[in-house]
Amino acid sequence: MRRDRLLLAATLTAIFSADLYFVLLPKLRSVGLGSGDLCPCGSDNFTLPRHGGLATPQLSNWTLYGTTSELADDGGSKLERLFSHPLYNIEIPVLGSEERLLQAEQPMEYYRKKVAHWERHMHLRNEAAALSNITVTEHGVTFDPEASWLKFHSGISSYALYSRNDPAIPKLLKDMHRMSVISADYTQDEKALKGACDCTQVVKPSGHHLKLALKMQDFGKAMFKPMRQQRDEETPEDFFYFVDLQRHNAEIAAFHLDRILDFRRVPPVAGRLVNVSGEVLLVTQNEHLRAVFFTSPANNTCFFAKCLYVCKTEYAVCGGPDLLEGSLSAYLPSLSMAPRISISNPWTRSYTFSGREEWEVNPFYCDTVKQQYPYNSGNRLLNIIDMSIFDFLTSNMDRHHYEIFTKFGDDGFLLHLDNARGFGKHSQDEMSILAPLSQCCMIKRSTLVRLQLLARPEFRLSDVMRESLKGDSLQPVLTEPHLSALDRRLQKVLRAVQRCVRRLGEEYVITKDFVKSTGTPQINTEMRKDR
Repeated sequence: MRRDRLLLAATLTAIFSADLYFVLLPKLRSVGLGSGDLCPCGSDNFTLPRHGGLATPQLSNWTLYGTTSELADDGGSKLERLFSHPLYNIEIPVLGSEERLLQAEQPMEYYRKKVAHWERHMHLRNEAAALSNITVTEHGVTFDPEASWLKFHSGISSYALYSRNDPAIPKLLKDMHRMSVISADYTQDEKALKGACDCTQVVKPSGHHLKLALKMQDFGKAMFKPMRQQRDEETPEDFFYFVDLQRHNAEIAAFHLDRILDFRRVPPVAGRLVNVSGEVLLVTQNEHLRAVFFTSPANNTCFFAKCLYVCKTEYAVCGGPDLLEGSLSAYLPSLSMAPRISISNPWTRSYTFSGREEWEVNPFYCDTVKQQYPYNSGNRLLNIIDMSIFDFLTSNMDRHHYEIFTKFGDDGFLLHLDNARGFGKHSQDEMSILAPLSQCCMIKRSTLVRLQLLARPEFRLSDVMRESLKGDSLQPVLTEPHLSALDRRLQKVLRAVQRCVRRLGEEYVITKDFVKSTGTPQINTEMRKDR
């Protein structure tokens, strides 16, 4: 009896101690630090007061706006009002050579070499065709020192892939949509497969995804991903994330969302109707690519992937009869000029039918990550959390790796590439995607205040996304249920941050990272109107 009483007393003492340490002390710490930013403030606290040379925007109140409330519509553009807001006009320091990815002469020198190589190749090809009495189609090419893709490459900095007001981006989107295609080929990773795919693999190589590299008239390159799924179709419930189809409209929507969140880590993406006969089959010089084209019983031009396990007509994509929807993603600079490395995501998933990773079973997994290089210092972990928020909003569970430019070192931004497995389910929110945020309880102040801004009715995320996507030629890019899901998921992100702040205090959770606001907001409306 006495032993039982001692055991009960010890248990109650342990419970009280845990409650004191994890609940009461964080609350007292938060009060002691003067957490004034969590007060119920008005809309004016999105101004940017200067503080020690930095602009530190105050947090709005933690009211989570519902998705049904509406403000009076004055007929203006919510997207333009969003981009004219001070939060979207944060000044960055003057860029030096170390902050620019490429030196001024590098892209132009690369361009000249590519043009010279193309001209030599076409000259030899024409001579060989003449000797064989074969007619060769000539494709007009242009050397344009002001080419939009050249400007895009030149504008990449240590802060983002492009500046907020870069006029080259709307022009690049327009060029990818309209410019003539002079060459089509497999992407480099598909070429590396050489058609020899292991059919026993659970996760199939990229050849399954039918992506092609298209070269434009001005030598700009874009990755083409064809339409595989209708807009109103959801990913079947029985599908694993690693065998889900890649959706062209998800690539387009991800670029627009990334821009609205002000990350600017997704290369520009435009939708396009591609003539698979005239703009792929007739311009490719790859005999393996030619060999996978056929005409369906409905007289449509189709092609399928190069991998042996999908070399079947049932895996093909078809035009109607020749036109096929797809996304065109601008290529980044050549790896020879701007090396990148691919790094495994600490929160990668198990790509097996039954396995689970440590982070899925250990709620304190982030403590381990924080002890490891390069997550034990700098911005890398915060950038991972940014990426998880972005992926949660798009419902992309397939972020097994991320890439960075080696020039910018450990604190360089993460590239948000390969987003085609997003926007598969609008009726479900996969909370495990937010594990980096919920486990680490850290977020950049700049990310948080923009999320809060997009939760307000006058800047509602679904509304500005709808408006932004109207600039793409393949509208509607997303159905209304997917747009509504963005608002719902945004609220869940804010609630996750709020829980962290209540538990650990604002000073621990929110990291200040602003520089001063520009005096006069500059907005670029061409992104929406010039397409």
